[in-house]
Amino acid sequence: MSTQKPALIAYTVKSRGKGQTAIWNKVGAAWPHSGGNGFSIELESFPVNGRLVLIEPKAESEAGTAGEAAA
Repeated sequence: MSTQKPALIAYTVKSRGKGQTAIWNKVGAAWPHSGGNGFSIELESFPVNGRLVLIEPKAESEAGTAGEAAA
């Protein structure tokens, strides 16, 4: 896709039930169009449950916990 870092990271999120942490799997990324209207999204897989979450990338030191707080 692009040599630039993506603006958003795509995750599938599977709920595991009340009181349990959801499972977040990175499945792709999104880059803004040069004209500013919309994004190009590249996915390596698709969510089975239909839930796809796009969030901004976190700093390198936080990479292991990306998205967990948004569950």
